[in-house]
Amino acid sequence: MDRLDSWDRFDRLGRLAAYGAAAVMTPYALIKISWVAGALAGALPIGDGFGLAGWIALNTVTLGMAGLGIALALALVRPWGLRLPVLCVAGVAWVGTGFLVPLLPYAVLDSLLGPSAGAPSPRGDGGPVMPGWEAALIQTSFVGMGLCLAVALPAHLRRRRPGVFAGRLGDASGGLARPVRWAVVAGAVVAAVWVYWALGGTAGVPYPGQQGSRERLLSGVWGLWAFIASAATWAVGRGRPARLPRWIPLTLGWLGTGSLCAWSGWRLPFVLHAALTHPADTALPDHLALAAALHAVAVAAGAVMLPALVRTPGSATASGAAGDTRARDGRP
Repeated sequence: MDRLDSWDRFDRLGRLAAYGAAAVMTPYALIKISWVAGALAGALPIGDGFGLAGWIALNTVTLGMAGLGIALALALVRPWGLRLPVLCVAGVAWVGTGFLVPLLPYAVLDSLLGPSAGAPSPRGDGGPVMPGWEAALIQTSFVGMGLCLAVALPAHLRRRRPGVFAGRLGDASGGLARPVRWAVVAGAVVAAVWVYWALGGTAGVPYPGQQGSRERLLSGVWGLWAFIASAATWAVGRGRPARLPRWIPLTLGWLGTGSLCAWSGWRLPFVLHAALTHPADTALPDHLALAAALHAVAVAAGAVMLPALVRTPGSATASGAAGDTRARDGRP
């Protein structure tokens, strides 16, 4: 009875968090609408380095992402959300939480580091400067959305697939299929490279002087979540530690794989564009070929690890491992 009551309390908290996620993202969407409308009317300045078309396109895309985030939050709590295909809701949620939740440690540490970590400073050339209240509101929207989704999403998924979260790791573990094992190793390698750069390593960095504290902090955060993704997937597949509740590594692995796919998937097109166009008079801080390879490997590793995490214990994961065992033994 106590366990049932605790799940009921968590479910109510998840529903409240879903409404909270929609509420905190609304100011960000309104700000984006004002930027687009103001730029079109000539009443607001265009961001530094952008033309009118590029500025409108960028803010229209991010406005669409904000709208999708609000719709996702409502889908996690409203009855119509339960009628949507679970793969549709889970896929959008996976990408959304992969973007937002892993950056929460960065938001906290960046605020402690202060302006040296890359916070915007007033310009002396007459360029546009974002008002402090606007920047704070945008930051609050992202941090609040991330925190709320971290609670609302597990509650929603448990309503729809309670078997995935039930039990402990040792209750059922069938090992890891060979592609998943390779993905775990790949994720760990990507994590090691990013952490190496975060600690000040310069191998593979063509212009070390451009790697400020903000860039190193971001590399450290990405590396941390890449390692979490690999460790969580390994723990779920191997069933160790046996007494650990399954929902803990499942949640951490969900966030870690989402971070790998979302952020590397977002950055990869920009890296490839820079590698193909070779922008003039620009000293890029990344070795483009190495950065492109890392992001591509990160996306692939996250996409392979996720299915191994969310399968119901004893089902497909165990079948894949059993297939490997039969193949080694020469059995059909």
